[in-house]
Amino acid sequence: MSYDVTEHETAHEYTAPPPRVRPGLEQAVGRLSGVDRLLADLPPTPPRAPDADGDQERLGQVTVTHRFVDAPGDGETVRWHYVEAGAADAPVVVFLHGVPDSWWQWHYALEALGCDYRCLAVDLKGYGQSEKGTGDYRQEGVAIQLEALLDRLRIERFSLVTHDRGTPVGDHLVARAGNRVIRYGRGQQHLWHLHPDLHPQQEVFTSPDAPSVLADARRLVVSAYTLLTEREVEVSDLVRTVQEFSYDGISTAVPRYFNSSSFRQEWIERRTRLIPRWRCPVLLLQGADDPVQPREFYTDPLVVAKLPRGSGVHLFDSGHFWPFEVPEGTVAVIREFLRRPEFV
Repeated sequence: MSYDVTEHETAHEYTAPPPRVRPGLEQAVGRLSGVDRLLADLPPTPPRAPDADGDQERLGQVTVTHRFVDAPGDGETVRWHYVEAGAADAPVVVFLHGVPDSWWQWHYALEALGCDYRCLAVDLKGYGQSEKGTGDYRQEGVAIQLEALLDRLRIERFSLVTHDRGTPVGDHLVARAGNRVIRYGRGQQHLWHLHPDLHPQQEVFTSPDAPSVLADARRLVVSAYTLLTEREVEVSDLVRTVQEFSYDGISTAVPRYFNSSSFRQEWIERRTRLIPRWRCPVLLLQGADDPVQPREFYTDPLVVAKLPRGSGVHLFDSGHFWPFEVPEGTVAVIREFLRRPEFV
């Protein structure tokens, strides 16, 4: 399936989803009837004690370190939490997570790639153990603050891998950072084609009830992973995801992103301002069976042609949450992408 990019580019017209999408979405919504049973079967998710700078965890054969760094932003500073693996002088890969996730979304990648790369899995502002105070929660504003963190860490050049709502921040970061970004693994987020039926979470996260919805981390995580996955996710990953989304302040901080913009505004910014400024190869990483992100929207050759030289698409045999649904496949694709020659 191919779409007329020129028409949509000039008129900012929405793209109708393929006919197969609606039945698939109805089936996914139907699975939500089993959430209460899944919640009853989920092991306890006791709160985790906050980490301290320098605390370590063992992930397989790799030891990762929790770091806390204050970097410029919001008038004074923003306190960032990230988890690091690998040698200080190795090539740098930065990972950004989505909703309702944290750095933990990338733990399989840190475990597998930490021997060859310096991997930094960041808790975005408002999530996990990063800053949750009031301030600038525009996607562009957070990208500026994230760039300040990389400056503070003296990271000159890096590759970027993102997922879901970490991707709009990544889009701005790649547009700002120019040749500092070697390659961009852009994961699981609307790009060129869009339709309002495919982003129902905007209404949820901008409603007055959003903080109470997000405060029930167990139900939110189980519901999201029930609705959007096609493959089974390890229970241990669900438990840790709930725990990482249960820190104080997350339920009021995360809605600030959604109240600072809209999916339509992000979509127009990408088409008119951001994509033309991307300089590095972009690999679109998408779950082939995500019910709200049709694969046809990303495999459209006219869209891929809009991206820099060396760009492409990879479809995982999974739903939305491929870092947990197909962890080995995720690591293999990222590793191969990181090994590609640089384009200059």
